[in-house]
Amino acid sequence: MPISVRLPPRVEQKLAEYCVSHKLTRSEAVKQALDRLLETGAQNPSPWELGADIFERYERVKPTEDIARHSKRLLREHGA
Repeated sequence: MPISVRLPPRVEQKLAEYCVSHKLTRSEAVKQALDRLLETGAQNPSPWELGADIFERYERVKPTEDIARHSKRLLREHGA
């Protein structure tokens, strides 16, 4: 079923860049995005699911100190 959608220029530019880098047509990229949106749209992902790819990188890293206990000092040291 053909549909027509108006995209803001910045979204259209990002879509074009994505399609070039992933070697997809705009139609295929939009179909894939809608598929993902509709599959996961019914359920909100948990915070863990949203950050799983980041958390997994540090899963095996043992902290060198108790971050919670020293949070104020660590924040000062990092300029936060």
